[in-house]
Amino acid sequence: MKKTGEAVVLRIFLSESATDGGRPLYEKIVAKARQLHLAGATVLRGLYGFARRGDSPEDAEGFRHEQAPIVIELIDTEDNLGRLLPFLDETVEHGLVTLETIKVVRYSPSKITQF
Repeated sequence: MKKTGEAVVLRIFLSESATDGGRPLYEKIVAKARQLHLAGATVLRGLYGFARRGDSPEDAEGFRHEQAPIVIELIDTEDNLGRLLPFLDETVEHGLVTLETIKVVRYSPSKITQF
């Protein structure tokens, strides 16, 4: 079955070294997304990147291995993703969050009501 429509993609850009309570922050975010019954999440690990945080001159240099860029992508409705934002406010210390409306084409053998 093919379903088309609009959705929102929420992207969270972090360093792999970002943690919360000793646990990788990306794991905590995905666990929270699952707890909120969001449609799904994907964690992507970049090979290399940089971020200007203004903390020190070294921040503008490339990430070291343990600081590889991490991108978490979630696609769902705006309302559903909005339920995750307070959690991000509490847990993300350094990072970037983007939201954008997208067109979605979903292929599925069953009648799934979510994206």
